[in-house]
Amino acid sequence: MSHTDPRTLPGHPFPLGAHPEAGGVRFAVASSVAESVELCLVGDGDDAPVEQRIELTERTFGIWHALVPGITPGQRYGYRVHGPWEPGRGIRCNPAKLLVDPYARRITGTVGDLAAVRAHRGDALTGAPSRLDSRGSVPLSVVAAAGGSATGARPDVPFEETVVYELHVRGFTKLHPEVPKHQRGTYLGMAHPAVIEHLVRLGVTAVELLPVHSHSDEPMLLRSGRHNYWGYSTLGFLAPHEGYACRPGHEVEEFRTMVAALHAAGIEVILDVVYNHTCEGGVDGPTLSMRGLDAPAYYLLDDAGRDIDLTGCGNTLDPGSPTVVRLVTDSMRYFATELGVDGFRLDLASALGRPRGGAFDPNSTLLTAITTDPVLSNRKLIAEPWDATGEGYRVGGFGGQWAEWNGRFRDGARDFWRGATGPRDLAYRLSGSSDLYAGSGRRPWASINFITAHDGFTLRDLVSYDHKHNQENGEHNRDGTDDNRSWNCGAEGETGDPTVLALRDRQARNLLGTLLLSTGTPMLCAGDERWRTQHGNNNPYCLDNHTSWFDWAVDERAEDLLAFTRRLTALRAESPALRQPHFFDGRPTRSGEPDLVWFRADGEVMTDEDWFDEGNRTLGMWIDGSECLSRNRDGELVADDSWLLLLHSGPDAVELTLPSQRYGECFVPVLDSGTPRGVPAAADPLSPGKAMVLTGRTLLLLRAPRTNQ
Repeated sequence: MSHTDPRTLPGHPFPLGAHPEAGGVRFAVASSVAESVELCLVGDGDDAPVEQRIELTERTFGIWHALVPGITPGQRYGYRVHGPWEPGRGIRCNPAKLLVDPYARRITGTVGDLAAVRAHRGDALTGAPSRLDSRGSVPLSVVAAAGGSATGARPDVPFEETVVYELHVRGFTKLHPEVPKHQRGTYLGMAHPAVIEHLVRLGVTAVELLPVHSHSDEPMLLRSGRHNYWGYSTLGFLAPHEGYACRPGHEVEEFRTMVAALHAAGIEVILDVVYNHTCEGGVDGPTLSMRGLDAPAYYLLDDAGRDIDLTGCGNTLDPGSPTVVRLVTDSMRYFATELGVDGFRLDLASALGRPRGGAFDPNSTLLTAITTDPVLSNRKLIAEPWDATGEGYRVGGFGGQWAEWNGRFRDGARDFWRGATGPRDLAYRLSGSSDLYAGSGRRPWASINFITAHDGFTLRDLVSYDHKHNQENGEHNRDGTDDNRSWNCGAEGETGDPTVLALRDRQARNLLGTLLLSTGTPMLCAGDERWRTQHGNNNPYCLDNHTSWFDWAVDERAEDLLAFTRRLTALRAESPALRQPHFFDGRPTRSGEPDLVWFRADGEVMTDEDWFDEGNRTLGMWIDGSECLSRNRDGELVADDSWLLLLHSGPDAVELTLPSQRYGECFVPVLDSGTPRGVPAAADPLSPGKAMVLTGRTLLLLRAPRTNQ
């Protein structure tokens, strides 16, 4: 039975959520379809949670609100919504279901009885409402105190200097031997000095954290006793995930501590955020929050009330809905301002550019709201430019303020080094993908270059497996992509053959070298630098175990690859010509040559005909550093040496001729993928026009020192 406390005040509708003020807490929740809404305050009983219901009588702009006196931070709560049951229109008001506040800044608990969290009986579209009370089987919202410890000054690293490192908060620190056991797998584990030292020495400037929003496991996983380890199953967009807290209930404070520690080391924090769908799944899924509050205001629905699935996850948030636009921008702004986050990578971002589920529009309501927000426009914005449909594949199609995961870079680099293609497409990727981004006025750094990511093979597995091996996931190896563009180098999986192992090591170095020496923004996947394997699993989203955790164990191959990666990041940081913020355009430089020249194996400039030679496996790339367009932090142009990058993906050695003296008085080898740590076997300067032999499947970087001009 609900009541209205005579001391309760109307409060006001904005901001939404639960906010301590005036000796109590102001609550505000949106539902345009509700006929009445009850605020449910949940306490501890002897045998089960006890509940006090307070009817919210004030309604403004479709928002139900009240200021309730005497409540303090830590109070658990939820909502019950009374109103129509019209599943054919997507409206499923059912007061038997206790709902999580979409704006909760803390969420505690997990889903219990799956039958209790379903709003319907029988068929989801025709059945009657379920009368099972979901209290005790659903997570609860928690009132959070405002403020907290400082998150430190933002490093504000220029995009062209950025090196992104994608990691999972739990998996990255779960096995770290120097992190105290109670902190492993947590925000505080990420803040540990030993963890940060690894990041600093690796040379990364930003960590991209897999989802840290509060998330909940899907029913399919719960029934099989598994969990959504990756976290792409959001429940609350303003609440840090409780499971990553060293002390549950202190996740907000610990998240701030993590951000402050990373900022102090000069490392930015980018969040992988999932605003395209929620954990409620399809129409027959659980009713935990938005579905019970006002499904038509949150989700894309068809004429029969079913969820439209553009995400492959059962439902899709409607980016044309003002309710969704407000929720997403409020969530991003909260993490940016109060929790110190420096940027966002938007999962399946194409779905956010498809209002009402229609065609993709880079200027859609939600995408425009993000880029015009005075706070968010000053953060790094990265789109994953696809969704689960053909219409959603939009690499290069986002607006001017967006960087994008460049899937064409990944595919082009993999194809070249496995010997499937010539260098024509790779040349675009090496030079910043002007074919994708220049037309929209973007810079090369808009291309987030990557070889591997959480979704797919690790680097080690990419050169060790021809096929996925996902049996451990419990889906009979049907999940995960079959388009891996991988090559096992002669043996499937683990082997003791020294020839195969040596080739795999070399191929890994070739791929890393291509990544970190290309113009654009490189992204490393955590563990690749230490030779991490998932044993051929390319979709371990539900494996919270050694398959997914970062392996900190030391062996010679891991140490060699780590040293090679550090050498690459240091070269990139010290060489502004290799990370220029503008596209090459053939402009003449003080050397008398264009800013970028492509060479054949014989030392001659590539012709149009050469680019279409599908049998060619060799490419030379010369970058003139004499008039490099990079700038220092004071905005001044900086000069650099010139660089010659040689790539040969064929299996046999090839005879090369170095370019003429017009391109450098000498060429000094500085990185060779043919050695375990990239140190050239011979570092003596080579003369222009000199003939040399490049062994099969090798990347070689040479410096042409600038002269006094």
